[in-house]
Amino acid sequence: MSGHSKWSTIKHKKAVVDAKRGKTFTKVARMITIAVKEGNSGDPAINPTLRLAIDKAREANMPNDNIRRAIDRGLGKGSEGKMEEIVYEGYGVGGVGVIVKVLTDNRNRTSAEIKNIFDKNGGSLGAPGSVAYLKTIEPTPKITLEGKDKDAAERLIETLDEHDDVVEVWSNLA
Repeated sequence: MSGHSKWSTIKHKKAVVDAKRGKTFTKVARMITIAVKEGNSGDPAINPTLRLAIDKAREANMPNDNIRRAIDRGLGKGSEGKMEEIVYEGYGVGGVGVIVKVLTDNRNRTSAEIKNIFDKNGGSLGAPGSVAYLKTIEPTPKITLEGKDKDAAERLIETLDEHDDVVEVWSNLA
C-alpha cells in the first residue's frame, strides 16, 4: 500500500531511470575522453570522433558541463586524475582468451577490480602478451564452448563490459 504519499510511488521509478541515465553519462563521457586523447584535440571541428561523441552526449541529454569536463579530462586538465589506458589480458572458462582495454584515473583500483571480476567468474588474469598474440593470427582461432562453460564465459565478458572503466572487451569465444 503506497498510502497518500505520491513521492513514495515516484521515487522507485526515478531511482531506476536515474541509474540508467548515470550509466549512459559515464559511458558517453568515456567516449569523449578517449576521442580527445586519440585525436589530440579538444576541438570538435578538427576531431571528427569527438564530434560524434558529443552528438551522442547531446542525444542522451548530457549537460554541457559534463561534456566540457570530459574534454578537459582527455586533455589532462582539471582536478581529476590523469586518465591512462591500460590493457589487461586473461583467460576465462574453457581457455577463452579475453583482452580488456580500460581507461582509468586509478591504476591500482582498476587492476584489483578487473582481477576480482576474472576470479569471481572462473577466469584468471594473465601476463601481458599471453592473449594478445591471438589477435595477430589470421584468421583468429575461435573457441567453441557449450552449456555451463559457455554461460560462464559470456557472463565474464558481460561483467567486464559493464565495468565503468572498461572501454573495450575482445575474446575468441565463438
